[in-house]
Amino acid sequence: MHSILFQLGPITIYSYGFMLMLAFLAGTLVATRVARRRGIAPDVVLDLVAYLLIAALVGSRALYVALHWHYFHDHLGEIGKIWTGGLSYHGGLVGGVLAGLWFCRRKRLPFLAVADALMPSLALGYAIGRIGCFLNGCCYGAPTALPWGFRFHDPPVTGALTAPSHPTQIYASLINLAIFGVLWVMAMRATRPGQVFFAYLGLYSIYRFGIEFLRKGYTAQPWLGGLTQAQIGSLALLAAAVGLYAWVSRPAPAPAESLEIAGARRGKIAKEGVETRN
Repeated sequence: MHSILFQLGPITIYSYGFMLMLAFLAGTLVATRVARRRGIAPDVVLDLVAYLLIAALVGSRALYVALHWHYFHDHLGEIGKIWTGGLSYHGGLVGGVLAGLWFCRRKRLPFLAVADALMPSLALGYAIGRIGCFLNGCCYGAPTALPWGFRFHDPPVTGALTAPSHPTQIYASLINLAIFGVLWVMAMRATRPGQVFFAYLGLYSIYRFGIEFLRKGYTAQPWLGGLTQAQIGSLALLAAAVGLYAWVSRPAPAPAESLEIAGARRGKIAKEGVETRN
């Protein structure tokens, strides 16, 4: 693996941090294009992504540190070293949603419409970010006899090599590229506000719940009922996403008629019925 991408004199460029930066840039470009197609000014997206980046990094690192406090309480100086890895996606998602709600409320923008424009770029950014995990040697899966098994350092950089293992980071990248394709098609069509957003949450939850079975016992530990923390979070998120997708997709109610118009129509029908019988 290549945790350190290259060095420029005293400056070390880490693979994980570099891929996160690349994911952010690619996601921003995609988001501005989708936003323009959906009638949202690209400048709004450029203003928003700065807040989202900070909120997502803080949220993802905060949850990761909380879940691994048994280590960090003796290594407080490492809490801020996000470039070496250690982010919880669910924490970043919560942080990003909260920042988006705050921004849209402040700018008086429709949150669901803005969220729809951002979801394809989120899936693409995730796919690129998982390449950073692969280069860093974290988030790998169980041992495998398949010909594409990789040996990773455990722990990254300093540890001994693992047995040939599932490159779950690559699986994650490919699956999320497929999710990106689905969301891109949805975003280019006239979907109802919120459909792309909740479709992403559902698709991500299904992917994450499944891939955790390959990571469980290695880079993800069982937590409750034999499931990992990410699997339990994904089940809760999936249930919410399905319900909310159905809610935003419900048929629009027919325009209500006034009582006078409805009464007049019923009277006309009754009168025509009498004349027909006569």
